[in-house]
Amino acid sequence: MPEEVIIIGGSFAGLSAAMQLARGQRKVTVIDAGEPRNRFAHQSHGFFGLDGISPYQIQQEAQRQLLKYPTVTMIEDTATAALKVDDLFHVTLSNNQTINSKKLILATGLKDEIPNIPGLRERWGASVVHCPYCHGYELRNQSLGVIATSPHSIHQAAMLPDWGPTTYFTQGKFEPDEEQLTLLLKRGVTIERTEVIEVLGRPPKITSLYLADGRTIQIAGIFVAPKTHMTNSFAEQLGCEFEEGPLGLVIKTDDMKQTNITGLFAAGDTVNPIQNATFASAAGVMAGVGAHRALIQDN
Repeated sequence: MPEEVIIIGGSFAGLSAAMQLARGQRKVTVIDAGEPRNRFAHQSHGFFGLDGISPYQIQQEAQRQLLKYPTVTMIEDTATAALKVDDLFHVTLSNNQTINSKKLILATGLKDEIPNIPGLRERWGASVVHCPYCHGYELRNQSLGVIATSPHSIHQAAMLPDWGPTTYFTQGKFEPDEEQLTLLLKRGVTIERTEVIEVLGRPPKITSLYLADGRTIQIAGIFVAPKTHMTNSFAEQLGCEFEEGPLGLVIKTDDMKQTNITGLFAAGDTVNPIQNATFASAAGVMAGVGAHRALIQDN
């Protein structure tokens, strides 16, 4: 007998989707490998009612609450393949077990491509971050820098002076146009066109950035907008359509988070052009409701 819904991914989006289905008394199985995108951050900020709590604690508490519902199953494993045959979805686990369902929700998240600059990766999630709303307050009133990775970095640099004095490092690639330059200068942003080649200091802290011309610039926090990639090829395997987001591809869905494949929903960072914990959870809620409505229509 197939499950009613399988959810691949058990972080903010996947668990939010599962909660709606559980409260609708539908059988739902959540598969999670335990490697959420936010695992590098010690605290989650800006998430309603849970500001400052670690993402891991939030996830564990959500799992505990979810497992009180008798129709929920949690599987700690890695999904290795997903396909649709006729009206059923087939998900294969790392032990070669296959489970089937009427509906499938992809909540697998994204992985970040950190710029290849020595010293960045080991500080990721602490003093090297991507979201000012998530991490800016903890770095406030210190010298901040934006290392450009895309045209989106210019927007990031224009925001940051609300948290601290900001230097925008173009890396010789992402020069602001006349209008953008006017805004940056009006906001008090310093423009630095010499390439950053190393981050200095004892991790997880930063003392300064070493530039290609031998100079060092004192910086306490770095913001980057990393390029993003899908954590797996499930959406591609299943034939999903994609659209271009500011930092990489996202899965195209309708308002109820259904993809172009009937019965296949997606939620979280994989569908949100702008990403944070609240948006991920909200997309999960909508995907759960969407899958529930689709089950009702099948009956």
